Amino acid sequence: MSALFLDFLSMPYSSPSILLYCASFELLWKRFTFDCIASSVSYFEWTEAPSIPSALVSFLLRLTNVKFVIVTLGKEGCIMLERGMTENAQSEETDIDDLCDILKKKKDSNRNSPACISSGVKKLCAKGIGTVTGTLSVGTAENIPPGELVDTTGAGDSFIGATLYAICANMPPEIMLPFAAQVAAIKCRALGARTGIPYRTDPRLASFLVAGSQEVAAV
Repeated sequence: MSALFLDFLSMPYSSPSILLYCASFELLWKRFTFDCIASSVSYFEWTEAPSIPSALVSFLLRLTNVKFVIVTLGKEGCIMLERGMTENAQSEETDIDDLCDILKKKKDSNRNSPACISSGVKKLCAKGIGTVTGTLSVGTAENIPPGELVDTTGAGDSFIGATLYAICANMPPEIMLPFAAQVAAIKCRALGARTGIPYRTDPRLASFLVAGSQEVAAV
């Protein structure tokens, strides 16, 4: 197996980045080899899906070895669709756009730190595209005070890099997404694409790393 990451940048400023993951943890750990493809093609042009959630379904249907897809939405956070086992899903199909709206409404507007809201394993359908079994997760971004926001350059790359680290550390999505969002938020507090990227020892990441270690130990 191989690792595959695709970063689709559709339009400047408000464009979503789409991250696909398909990897053997053993290969990932031993070689750290990734196939990276950058394209100016938008998710709509590639999938012909009318919405981002339905595009995620299209990705998993087209690329059968992909384990999960993440689309980053800047200050709006991210959306992740992880492939699941059919036998673990509810028999009734759920419209993925409706489910995404439900999960977004569960966001805590009073919470400043990143969080993850997941649906559990379901049969998710996208109109005109098809059905996949999986878990839909909505990740929130940190609400950075205006006085602390310095430069967003490199925030997306920081999120992807943190996601790679989380995969290597076997973090579950409910920890991985907030962790990656926190790394990106820390980076935004310094000028330049690399200056603000935190080290693993940064105290602002401690809670995520401890939680991730506890999850791995429990498994």
